[in-house]
Amino acid sequence: MPTEPAYVLGMTAAELLQIPDKHAELVRGVLVVREPPGLRHGRIALDLGRRLADHVDANHLGRVYVESGFKLASNPDTVRGPDVAFISQSRLPEPEPVGYPALAPDLVVEILSPRDRPGEVLGKVADWLSAGTRLVWLVDPERDLVRIYRADGTEQIVTAEQAFRAEDVVPGFVCPLATIL
Repeated sequence: MPTEPAYVLGMTAAELLQIPDKHAELVRGVLVVREPPGLRHGRIALDLGRRLADHVDANHLGRVYVESGFKLASNPDTVRGPDVAFISQSRLPEPEPVGYPALAPDLVVEILSPRDRPGEVLGKVADWLSAGTRLVWLVDPERDLVRIYRADGTEQIVTAEQAFRAEDVVPGFVCPLATIL
């Protein structure tokens, strides 16, 4: 039976890096620890991440990351970890940091788990967009759809019969939703 997330107050991004064996995010200085995602979630993240990385690599567009943290705000610190993220070539931090870069990816993929709460998920989307992410894909395997949130405030729903695009964020990338579900 899924448990509720655990919360710890008053932590920094540097302290978060020192915690071993965790599946956690830091939200305005509050450590939020969650259970690891399930098997279906992992398969979808890997499949979509692989397809995206293959396209990005073939076209020299940047880099794709999975399960990586990004520092979106300071004092109090917010570190979010999307399931998949893309950073364009022109924005890649050099050298690549060992810890959490203080930047928002250009594209973020979040895959919903059955225990995710709608308010918390929308809070994540808002954090990404507020920090400068241009495109957020919220994959909902239970409903066979993807909700697309854009930096300009527009939204779109893509169903299993359709394909979703990375638009000008990852030029040329298109993925039929049914192929990853």
